[in-house]
Amino acid sequence: MGVKTAGSASATPNLWLAPNPSKRWGELFFLLYTPFWLSLSLGIVVPYKLYENFTELEYLLLGLISAVPSFLIPMLLVGKANLWIIIFSYVGNYFWTHYFFTVLGASYTFPSWKMNNVPHTTFLLTHVCFLFYHVASNMTLRRLRHFLADTPEKIRWTAEAAWILALAYFIAYLETLAISNFPYYEFVDRDSMYKVGSLFYAIYFIVSFPMFLRIDEKPGNKWDLPRVAVDALGAAMLVTIILDLWRIFLGPIVPVSEAKQCSQTGLPWFSAHANLT
Repeated sequence: MGVKTAGSASATPNLWLAPNPSKRWGELFFLLYTPFWLSLSLGIVVPYKLYENFTELEYLLLGLISAVPSFLIPMLLVGKANLWIIIFSYVGNYFWTHYFFTVLGASYTFPSWKMNNVPHTTFLLTHVCFLFYHVASNMTLRRLRHFLADTPEKIRWTAEAAWILALAYFIAYLETLAISNFPYYEFVDRDSMYKVGSLFYAIYFIVSFPMFLRIDEKPGNKWDLPRVAVDALGAAMLVTIILDLWRIFLGPIVPVSEAKQCSQTGLPWFSAHANLT
């Protein structure tokens, strides 16, 4: 058993999964767990409109049932992926959701307990969503790198950048489309949100996909938890800078009236019409 593990990088024929045994186990677990929470939310709650009778408690329980197993089970064995995603998704919900309010014209109207005017449920569901997105990204990027291993470096960089952009936009668009039947996450202009807002949302993943892949990816370069935390915070800061540059130089994708904007804007700069001088 020990000899096989030590040589797993060369003995593993699968070019989609990580050569690191711990990371490979985590990726497989998150893939296998995804159908559970996805079926619960999009296969039961939304189609049968159970949310019509939900109060704050039911929405919170939905988030907990979806997120807690994906957190506790891997955390006992491999905690790095969870830690990275917890930090990144927390920043995304606490801060970046306000860009959705002020730049994309989005609003939550379902009953929910909130933190910084963002529903607790979204913090939990974002965690499991992002775990799945980033594992899928890991697998496809790893396979692409194997496929292009013998090509010139410029071609590898160009192909990888193009794939990250395409995958990030596809996932952002697909998520927006997938929740279109849920009536309590609203947009001023849904068509603009699909086309342009998905690009704004894709900025998250354009930064995070290549950075998340780096965790324990190279043989002999094992990350510790402090390094994982710092890396996630660095990725979050870079996304914040890019999103704010969009807010400053491009502004909202649709006119957002004061009535539509969130009543609690969080931090002072989260305003589509803030004084930029």
